[in-house]
Amino acid sequence: MKAIIPVAGAGTKLRPHTYTQPKALIPLAGRTILSIIIDQLRDGGVREFILVVGYMGEKIQDYVQLHYPDLDLRFVHQPDRQGLGHAIFLTRELVGDDEVLIVLGDTICEFDVGQLLAVDGSALGVKKVDDPRNFGVAEIDDEGRITRVVEKPQIPKSNMALVGLYRIRETRMLFRCLEANLQAGVTSHDEYSLTDALDCMIGQGARFTSFRVGNWFDCGRKESLLASNAILLKKFGGAVADDHCFENAIIIPPVSIAPGCTVRNSIIGPHVAVGEGTQIHYSVVRDSIIGAFSKLYDVVLHDSLIGSDTGIKGETRTLNIGDNTEIDLG
Repeated sequence: MKAIIPVAGAGTKLRPHTYTQPKALIPLAGRTILSIIIDQLRDGGVREFILVVGYMGEKIQDYVQLHYPDLDLRFVHQPDRQGLGHAIFLTRELVGDDEVLIVLGDTICEFDVGQLLAVDGSALGVKKVDDPRNFGVAEIDDEGRITRVVEKPQIPKSNMALVGLYRIRETRMLFRCLEANLQAGVTSHDEYSLTDALDCMIGQGARFTSFRVGNWFDCGRKESLLASNAILLKKFGGAVADDHCFENAIIIPPVSIAPGCTVRNSIIGPHVAVGEGTQIHYSVVRDSIIGAFSKLYDVVLHDSLIGSDTGIKGETRTLNIGDNTEIDLG
């Protein structure tokens, strides 16, 4: 079983952070989005990974090779972002006839990897949503078999959204459908969609069962990223590195504080993740993500996403600031 993780997107909805950092490497609950995904699959027994990279792909490649030297890692470059279907098609030579598990690089799901791998045949991860118009949608019969999938329908016939988790057994058929759509210019919302190829497979007789996931964390926007950070800190329990300097500091868990941080005369938490080497003085921070090597002085922050190497001095704010920034709010 090979895992394909597409991480070529530019992450425009998370700017300014994604001007200097790939979306997959945005910090989350003391880790990165990508590391949470890879750890989950590795712990479930997956050892072979194909990552589709593009925007700042060298950063992703360096990160994965440094942190996962024990895994079989392959990289495919997608120079032009033409959609998820195009990204998956680029992996065809590395996949061959092997079964694949496709997991989107900006979505974290709670599911049992071993249980999914044990499914007899192909399966698509789904979850009920209130408004399915912004997702791929699966129409499911009474036996749990998927009869049709549609990308972002204006009038959905189902409220079961595709969560970005695909276990594919008939890979040759998948690549034939992808190639046919590429050659015919079949797109959805101006992109070559994986959903269209899956619907093509269903039309050719492929059987897909639905696989319901637990929590589903969409990390594509600031608000959903902060919400996911809070939930995952509760789930993982947070962690405070031994290598720190606390002086007159109050820590309200759950929090994640990386090595080398200095916190003086401040209150941190709950639901705060702080990157390595950051200094926080005379401040109150809650429900926020703070990047590495940043400096916060005399601020009250909540619901904020602060990049690395950032300096902030001033008053109460809700902020969304990218890397290498200095702001005086006084």
